[in-house]
Amino acid sequence: MEIVHIYTKQRSDFGLQCNFCDRPAELLVDIPPDLSLAANFLQRDPGDVATQCSQEMSEHEVNTERFESESRGINHVEGGWPKDINPLEMEQTIRFRKKVEKDDSYVNSILQLGSIMEHCIKQNNAIGIYQEYFEDEEVVEEAQEQPSAKTINVFRDPNEVKRTVTSLSWHPDGSRKLAVAYSCLEFQKASKDMSCDSYIWDIENPNKPELTLKPVSPLVCLDYNPKDSHTLVGGSYNGQIAYWDTRRGSQPVEFSSIEQSHRDPVYKIIWLQSKTGTDAFSASTDGQVLWWDIRKMSEPTERLVLDPNKEGNLDNALGAISLEFEATMPTKFMVGTEQGLVVSCNRKAKTPAEKIVCTYDGHHGPIYALQRNPFFPKNFLTVGDWTARIWSEDIKESSIMWTKYQMSYLTDACWSPVRPSVFFTIKMDGMLDVWDILFKQNDPTLSLKVCDEALYSLQVQDNGCFLACGSQLGNTTLLEICPGLSTLQRNEKSLVAAMFERETKREKILEARQREIRLKERSRSEQSREDENNREADGEESPEQLIARAEAEFYSMVDSEIKRREKEEEKHMEKDVCEEKEVKDEAELYLSMSRVQKLRVFVHQRLNVAVEEIFGVFEKTITKYEQEAALSQEVIARQHALLCAVLKPQTQIPTVGLYNFKPLLCMCCV
Repeated sequence: MEIVHIYTKQRSDFGLQCNFCDRPAELLVDIPPDLSLAANFLQRDPGDVATQCSQEMSEHEVNTERFESESRGINHVEGGWPKDINPLEMEQTIRFRKKVEKDDSYVNSILQLGSIMEHCIKQNNAIGIYQEYFEDEEVVEEAQEQPSAKTINVFRDPNEVKRTVTSLSWHPDGSRKLAVAYSCLEFQKASKDMSCDSYIWDIENPNKPELTLKPVSPLVCLDYNPKDSHTLVGGSYNGQIAYWDTRRGSQPVEFSSIEQSHRDPVYKIIWLQSKTGTDAFSASTDGQVLWWDIRKMSEPTERLVLDPNKEGNLDNALGAISLEFEATMPTKFMVGTEQGLVVSCNRKAKTPAEKIVCTYDGHHGPIYALQRNPFFPKNFLTVGDWTARIWSEDIKESSIMWTKYQMSYLTDACWSPVRPSVFFTIKMDGMLDVWDILFKQNDPTLSLKVCDEALYSLQVQDNGCFLACGSQLGNTTLLEICPGLSTLQRNEKSLVAAMFERETKREKILEARQREIRLKERSRSEQSREDENNREADGEESPEQLIARAEAEFYSMVDSEIKRREKEEEKHMEKDVCEEKEVKDEAELYLSMSRVQKLRVFVHQRLNVAVEEIFGVFEKTITKYEQEAALSQEVIARQHALLCAVLKPQTQIPTVGLYNFKPLLCMCCV
């Protein structure tokens, strides 16, 4: 591109015109040095001068004007007719053709063109320019490359007030267009100047949307009709359903009435497999699933209330967040709810209660994504809270495979349409994770930082090469997946089928084991109830009465022991008084004896006292140990009986006396 800058100025502003000529150098002024001026200067020796050896450079930035392209179409009509001939009039065109065919120049032209056309036809029959000469040769496997993905384009919300990308849908023919729904799902965060428009983008032109969709209320979900690529259906924030025909412009062709629509935002809408190609069904957090025919949008053709009690009560209904419908199973569909349950339904059931077949419980929060595996429809993928789980229809209790808990919340997920072992997840921290369960199950095969804000929507192109991610600030990022993740590998289907079957068998065995444990616990509880009923019938005491009686006996025995010790102390005091009297009598007798008799009596008394003291101390020690042993055994027995009565109500509390203690064994001691 040639860059030209033009300066415009009057001739008089340029000054005197310069006339240049060639001549030798001339000395105009020669000023000799003045030595007298040297006295005014100080000589500096040595002198330091800084020099810059590198070349000085300057940096300039130029922001060129962005090139905007615009798509326009031209309708071609039948031409080549004279002005006085109307091509719509059959008689005039036939009359003019007959007139031209009789002209000699027409015949000569046909003869000349005929020989050229005959030569081209024969040449085309002799050489096939589209013939493949090497299709029978074996394809040499290339070296396995590292998983990767690169950003192709970014489609930004053209409005000043940015909105969240809530839904994405690829064009069914060629997938060169992408429909994007924009809405603000935060409660009471939508401003008055926020736009309600959604857009259809050409993936090769990120500067300007190809078509603007103008709904009555912001679109939460949007879906292309697989049978008619010009038709789209969308669910609005106010609960209405609308559909567009791109050939008719930006305004919706028809939309449902407020009275017959959902009461909450429509989070998912899907086209059904039907002969007419005009049927769709939608789900909302108001707990309803509604079926629609776009030829008559005044009211839904059918309703289903997601009441887990199967009573059809809208107050107890589960709020629907996600939907799943597989064309190979036209009567079955699945609903992901706010409460973390996946509800499996059958549309062709006779009664509304029979339409809810079963539920799958495995998440702690709303299920934002629900999709069957395109190669193995019995296995489906769910995303809720911080994990992604793979389920089997045969296992209701638990999922057969799951990822570890992530550090950031998961918001959406989908299977690869070309590889049965690959699925994609996005998170609130702006990360895109690509999982290949054949390669590794604990960690993603590829983790890519798409943007700094949270990602909310995800959709893969039908050929598996391109992937679109929608963010919280209205940016839709288009990524190209590497061939290793978008090309079916050798024996991949059989390996994935074997993996799913193995995990399903393992979960069935664990489920059977859990069922046996529950049956045993149930039988034990029933047996305990029967024992209680029998004891009540026989007039036996209840566990509360047994505990109260054991406490009363325990405290009474403690009181009796305290009283016994007090009596023993009184007896000892009386005995000491008697001994003092005997000592006085012996002293009087001692004074009346001779010296030899006194010595004999003194020695005899001392020996007797020593023997009595020794035997008294020994007896007291033995009595003390016997009393402490008996008391500790009694306390242990009472506390043990009390513990057994609390833990095992059916165990009788034995009556244990002070001297007839018998050790007992109960169920908690075995």
